[in-house]
Amino acid sequence: MTRLVILVQYKWVALSNTTIGVLMASINGTIILISLPAIFRGINIDPFLPGSFEYLLWILMGYNIITAAVLVTVGRLSDIFGRVRLFNFGFLVFTIGSITLYLTPNTGSAGALELILFRMIQAVGASFLFANSAAIITDSFPPNERGKAMGINQISFLAGSLVGLILGGILSAIYWRDIFLVSVPVGILGTVWSYAKLKDNSVKHPDQKIDIAGNLTFGSGLALILLAVTYGLMPYGNSTMGWGNPWVIASLLSGSLLLVLFIAVEFYVEQPMFDMKMFRNRAFSSGSFAGMLQGLGMGGVQLMLIILLQGIWLPLHGYSYSSVPFWAGIYMIPMMIGFVVMGPLSGALSDRIGARFLSTFGMVLAGISLLFMSTLNYNFSYPVFAAILFLFGCSLGMFAAPNVTAVMNSVPARVRGTASGMRATLQNTGSTMSLAIFFTVVIVGLTNLIPVYFTPALSNSGAQILAPLFTKLPPTAALFSAFLGYNPMGQIFAELPSSFTSLISGHTYSLLLGTRWFPTALAPAFIGSLRISFYVGAALFFLAAALSAMRGKKFVHAEAILSSDAEGNVNESVSGPSNTFTKSDTSTEDSTNSGGSDVRK
Repeated sequence: MTRLVILVQYKWVALSNTTIGVLMASINGTIILISLPAIFRGINIDPFLPGSFEYLLWILMGYNIITAAVLVTVGRLSDIFGRVRLFNFGFLVFTIGSITLYLTPNTGSAGALELILFRMIQAVGASFLFANSAAIITDSFPPNERGKAMGINQISFLAGSLVGLILGGILSAIYWRDIFLVSVPVGILGTVWSYAKLKDNSVKHPDQKIDIAGNLTFGSGLALILLAVTYGLMPYGNSTMGWGNPWVIASLLSGSLLLVLFIAVEFYVEQPMFDMKMFRNRAFSSGSFAGMLQGLGMGGVQLMLIILLQGIWLPLHGYSYSSVPFWAGIYMIPMMIGFVVMGPLSGALSDRIGARFLSTFGMVLAGISLLFMSTLNYNFSYPVFAAILFLFGCSLGMFAAPNVTAVMNSVPARVRGTASGMRATLQNTGSTMSLAIFFTVVIVGLTNLIPVYFTPALSNSGAQILAPLFTKLPPTAALFSAFLGYNPMGQIFAELPSSFTSLISGHTYSLLLGTRWFPTALAPAFIGSLRISFYVGAALFFLAAALSAMRGKKFVHAEAILSSDAEGNVNESVSGPSNTFTKSDTSTEDSTNSGGSDVRK
C-alpha cells in the first residue's frame, strides 16, 4: 500500500514539473509575440531601415530553428543519460537565457543581434524541456491516464499562452525589459522543484551511441533550409522577396541534398538518431506527420491574427498604437478558452476511445474555422470573430492531447526520449515553415495590391502628390509597421523635402498622421492576402485530418509495469499484453521493438 501511495504521489509530482516547464515556455512564446512593438521601440529599431524586417524574422524564427535542429539529438542524449537530468538542465539554461534577455545592453542593430543570440540560448534550454516533457509524463502515468495527463499539460500550455498575451500587453506599456523577466521566477521555481523532486523512471541505455553522421547531415541540412526560408522572405535587389537570391537557392538545394543524404545514412548507421524503422509503426508515423501538418497550418495563423488586430482592427476602432498590444491579447482570449475547454476533455476521452476520431475531427473543425475566418472583412463584428476564435481553439484542443498521447503510447519505453524528440522536431519544423508560408503569401499579395488601394486612398485624402511613393513602398515595411502598431507616415514625411510637404494642407497632414488613415488604406490589401493564407492553412488542416484518420484503432505498445523499491525509487519492467489487448497486425508492428509487442484495442 505504501508503495502504491508513493507511485500515485510521484506521477503528480512529474506532471507538476513538466507542467511548469510548458507554462514557462508558452508564456515566453506569446509574450514575445504580443510585445514585439514595445521591444522594437525599446531598442530603437525603425521599420523602414534596411534590415529591420530581417531582425523581426530572426527574433521570431531563430528560436524555432535552434529547437528544430537539436531536438532529436537531445532526445537521444536523454535516452542515454536520463530524461530527468537533461530536463532539469533545460530549466536552468532557459532561465539563464531569460536573464540575459532582460540585461540586453545595447540598442539599435547591436541590441537586435543580442536579442536574437539570447533567444537562441533560450531555445537550447527549451529543446531539453520539449524533448523530455511528453516522455516523462508517459514514463510516469499508466496508459489509461496518459490522455488525461497530457490534457492537463496542455491546459498549462494554453494558460501560459493566455498569461503571456495579457502580461505582454501590460508590461509592454510599462517597460519593455520586464517582458523577459516574467520567465525568470517561473524558471527558478521549476529548476529548484525539478532538481528536488523529479526522479528518473526511464530505463537508461548508456550503451547507446551518438549518431555523429546523422547529427551533422540532419542539423546542417535543416538549418540551411530554414535559413533559406528566412532570407527568402527578405527583399533582394529590385524584388520584394529573396526567393531569386542565388544564396537562397543554393541553401535550399544543399539543405535538401543533405536531408536526402541523412535519410540514407540513417538506414546504415548502427544506432541512428532518427530511427526510420519507427515510421513503420502506423500510429507513430501518422500521428507525428499529422502534428507536423498541424504546425504548418497553425504556426502563422496566430501571428497573422495579431497583425490584423494590432495593425488594422484596433486602430480603426479608436485604440492608440501604444495600447494595441494589450488589447490584442485580450481579444485573442476566446481562442485560449476554447483550447482550455477541449484540451483536458479530449485527453480524458482519448484514454477511453483512442485518438483517431478526436484528432481527425479536431483538424476538420480547424480547417472549417479558417474558412469561416476568410469570410470576414477587415472591419468585422467582434462577437462573430470571437465565436470563430473559440471554435478554432476548441478544434486545436481536440487534436493536441490525443495526438501526443497516441504517438507516445505507440513506442517502447527505451526510445521514448528519441520518439518525443522526433515528434517535437517535426512539429517545430512545421511551425517554422508555417511562418514562411504565411509571410510569403501575404507579402506577395501586398506587393500587387498596395498600389491598387493606396493610390485612391491618397487621392481621397488630398495627398495624391504622394501616390508615386507608394508604388514603391516595400510590402515588408508596410507589414512590419502593421505588426508593430506603427504609422509609417511620420517617417515618410520626415524624409521628404520641405518644399514637397508644404504642398500638403494641414488638415491632410493631420489626417495622414492619425490612427485611422494608414490602417484604412492598408486593410483591403492585407485582408485580401490574408484570405489566401487562410485557404492554405485550411488545406493543411484537412491534410492533417486525413493523416490522423489513417492512424488506425487505439494502439498502445506493450507497457512497462511501474513499481517502487523500499526507498521509493520508481522502476519498470516490461510486460506482455494484458487481457484487454489483442496482438496487432504485423503491418503496423515496429520491427525494432524487441522488448515487447505492439498491441491494439
